[in-house]
Amino acid sequence: MLKINTNDMEEDSWTSPKGKFAGAGKEISEALGRKPLSSDLKERHPFDVEICRIPPGKRNYPYHSHSAQWEFYHVISGRGVVRHEDGTTPVEPGDAFIFQPGQPHQITNDSSEDLVLYVVADNPIGESCHYPDSKKWLVRSPETRLIRSPKLDYYDGEE
Repeated sequence: MLKINTNDMEEDSWTSPKGKFAGAGKEISEALGRKPLSSDLKERHPFDVEICRIPPGKRNYPYHSHSAQWEFYHVISGRGVVRHEDGTTPVEPGDAFIFQPGQPHQITNDSSEDLVLYVVADNPIGESCHYPDSKKWLVRSPETRLIRSPKLDYYDGEE
């Protein structure tokens, strides 16, 4: 059995060029041996687990949907708002929610403290994402590329 303690893990943080998007995560599955670029299902793991922290006033990612991936969220601490195709929904500690493929979503921390969530996603091969606000696609097969026509930056049209 491989065991880790998430309290001992360092966070990987990110911020978009203009600062609209930011967050930090502890990639639990990768610490347990997941190889995200492998096509071997035993190396990829059937799901990916992360502890995600979104700072006050930030969004974690642009509004997007996945072609094949399911994402489950469980709020550990803090408060925020989830944008989805039917509008927005406030979230607080203890709330759990899920998005199936094709359902656009985005999480915003509209509070004064960090928003911390567990994120569990299945791990499909050949996944792609759609970004409705900027009308672009992310395609992973075999390389990751954001497209309209020419290669784009991840935050193009978002900030």
